[in-house]
Amino acid sequence: MSRQTRTQQTSDFDDVDAAVANPNRTVLELDDVSKDYGHEVAVENLSLGVKDGELLTLLGPSGCGKTTTLRMIAGLERPSDGQISIADEVIADGSSFRKPEERNVGIVFQDYALFPHLTVAENIAFGLTEMEEDAVAERVDELLELVDLSAHHDKMPSQLSGGQQQRVALARSLAPEPDVLLLDEPFSNLDVRLRVEMREEVRKILKRAGVTAISVTHDQEEALSISDRVAIMNDGTIAQIGDPAEVFENPESRFVASFLGQASFLSARVTNDRIETGLGSFNVELLNGPVEAYNGAMVDVLVRPDDLQAMPTNESKADGYVVHRQYNGPSFVYRVELHSGDVVHCMHNHVETFEPGQPVEVDLVADHDLAWYPTE
Repeated sequence: MSRQTRTQQTSDFDDVDAAVANPNRTVLELDDVSKDYGHEVAVENLSLGVKDGELLTLLGPSGCGKTTTLRMIAGLERPSDGQISIADEVIADGSSFRKPEERNVGIVFQDYALFPHLTVAENIAFGLTEMEEDAVAERVDELLELVDLSAHHDKMPSQLSGGQQQRVALARSLAPEPDVLLLDEPFSNLDVRLRVEMREEVRKILKRAGVTAISVTHDQEEALSISDRVAIMNDGTIAQIGDPAEVFENPESRFVASFLGQASFLSARVTNDRIETGLGSFNVELLNGPVEAYNGAMVDVLVRPDDLQAMPTNESKADGYVVHRQYNGPSFVYRVELHSGDVVHCMHNHVETFEPGQPVEVDLVADHDLAWYPTE
């Protein structure tokens, strides 16, 4: 059964004139990589391949191992076990370890780390020490045009906005033409409006440059909007990896489902071709996979706020009661405690208002099949 995506989770930039990349070539490969600090394991047996020109984001909560993984790729940490290769060359394994300056890797830090005493052009040219002066000037001009900062050639970093500083940092990292570009929480220092704008801008720049990039973030919206693929990490391992729409619409575990978006779970008993829930009985085909093996057993069905709709009613017909109301500007998200004991969330237009304590019926209005998990 095919699954429909309710919204387009990835950002499509059909107008971007991307540099030629070879999607069949693996530029970065981690093979059973682990990192421990004494008795504490930060990353455990992590394997990952990133293709030429791909933008992959490591996404997860604090302490999941994503930043440690980035630091091992950069050469700022040495793996305790496993192997890391870039452009078919081993840069770290049990017997060898290349220093950061010996890897063709660029890094964009959270705080951009621009040199305050150097101009924009001088910042971008900083790492181009082995090029002739004319070639450096040409490369700097090329990058300034790429990041749309040609008019700011001689300005100091203090004269730039946060978004402009970020683009300078990006241009400086791209200047030596790295095999892999690493972005460490690249939008965390920007305000909300600029963050959204810069996500689109940075993706466009990376695609035009054709660079292979790894980004690290705990912001799910950021990861889903800019990435070709997302790797969700938990406890030092990859819980799921795939394109943004796939991991959001088909989370393989309760952890991934809960981490990506606002997740609620309906308790359901599988009875032949039906599932019995606190919201009524539904055809088992509503679920996104075979459940025959769970006939007679309980499962948990993933529902998100836009899958459910609340309606005012009297207490005798109510499925439950509104217990909380969250205002999000264009919408309200209502938390409803069902008589079954399940707690779910319903999204409504901002003009549809319910009061806490109000009895409501809840309809399942999803127009796509739903992920489910065996009850723990």
